[in-house]
Amino acid sequence: MRKGILAGLRLTSLRLRLVVVFALVALTAAVSASGIAYWLNREAVLTRTQDGALNDFRRQMQNRAAGLPLKPNEDDLRVTAEQMASSGSGYSVLLLGERDAGKPIIGTSDPDRFTLADVPASLQEAVNTERKVTENNSFSYHLFWQRTQRGGKPYLVGGTRIIGGGPTGYMFKSLDAERADLNSLGWSLGIATLLALVGSALLAQAAASTVLRPVHRLGEAARRLGEGKLDTRLRVSGTDELAELSRTFNTTAESLQKKVADMSAREESSRRFVADMSHELRTPLTALTAVTEVLEDEQDSLDPMIAPAVALVVSETRRLNDLVENLMEVTRFDAGTARLVLDDVDVADQVTACIDARAWLDAVDLDAERGIMARLDPRRLDVILANLIGNALKHGGSPVRVAVRTEDDELVIEVRDHGPGIPAEVLPHVFDRFYKASASRPRSEGSGLGLSIAMENAHIHGGDITAANSPDGDGAIFVLRLPRDASAIAGDEEGNGQ
Repeated sequence: MRKGILAGLRLTSLRLRLVVVFALVALTAAVSASGIAYWLNREAVLTRTQDGALNDFRRQMQNRAAGLPLKPNEDDLRVTAEQMASSGSGYSVLLLGERDAGKPIIGTSDPDRFTLADVPASLQEAVNTERKVTENNSFSYHLFWQRTQRGGKPYLVGGTRIIGGGPTGYMFKSLDAERADLNSLGWSLGIATLLALVGSALLAQAAASTVLRPVHRLGEAARRLGEGKLDTRLRVSGTDELAELSRTFNTTAESLQKKVADMSAREESSRRFVADMSHELRTPLTALTAVTEVLEDEQDSLDPMIAPAVALVVSETRRLNDLVENLMEVTRFDAGTARLVLDDVDVADQVTACIDARAWLDAVDLDAERGIMARLDPRRLDVILANLIGNALKHGGSPVRVAVRTEDDELVIEVRDHGPGIPAEVLPHVFDRFYKASASRPRSEGSGLGLSIAMENAHIHGGDITAANSPDGDGAIFVLRLPRDASAIAGDEEGNGQ
């Protein structure tokens, strides 16, 4: 379960990408909506509070401050300021008058809370600046306001002047309550955004499950189909695109199963034909071989006009016999009936026996120490060596060098000639059946099965053969690698056979 969850959440997972996309869209929408809502509410709250306080301050200035004498004393200003502040709007008031020219007097409703130093200089300048009365400007003095900070708390400061020589008034209102309300609103919007994000992730998970479940089933079916289970089919329900994809998959799988069945039947028929043909050819070939042996013994006493024909018959009969034997060996590999008959052998003795049996001692340079033991099939090793060494002698150049060594648990036999090497375009095909480097000389190149049979015999041991040209450009090198003990391979074959 843990592995399944981790696999579903890996960075390349389509499910994770869908959830992330849904979450990002929801987050963007929620943040945008919350931001706009917060901004609108903030402006509305501040504007309502600000307009209410300023309008009340204007009325108080008109009703109370305008009634003061032209040269009020400090008590007059203080009493009037206290009366204005007690109107219920929650602001402090400061009134500024002149007893004599250049001698201002100040009256404030709360001197500990609001002084002239709390009024920004720019606001004082704007309030005290007299403007020319025009058609577009009916008053020489106007009400001005400004938001400011004191001690980390927000305040609204407003001010105006009575026309005709009256006092200048300033109001000072705290916006801390509004800020607390806006903070609560911000937290509420943040929580709503988080809930929207979680909800979108859950919806994305549900949507991803709905969409990806059929895709997952399709992937599993494709994997089983790739493993050779050609009867795999998907259950189709609905009429959407995924259902259509499932129908297409089923149609493709059915067509593939039919084609593979037809190919298997044809392959089996071809394999059976080759096996039957090879078997049927052995009887007449046995008789022909016996006759050719007699003719070969009498070749020296034959008429000189007939002797070349007899030599050709003998040669071609042997070649045909080898071809039939090779075809029968190939059919056994194709049918899966080839089995290993293991024995403990001294590899040096086995290679020497192979070379000696074919009279290659003078043409082969053997580098093998006695005592290198391996458990393998001696007959199949002989077939491999005969094909590799024979190929080197036939197509390469003398001397052919055969080296035997061990690497860990592997037996390595290297066959090297000193010929022109293998052309680059031929190298990938040297182990293909019936492949010949020169199509213009099909008879001189053998049947084209020798190296293929050698490779099959290496594979049945659990080994391999590689072909390459010598780095110094002098000849080709074939390297045979076999496990020193093929018992495990033979055991697996017996188990499969059972």
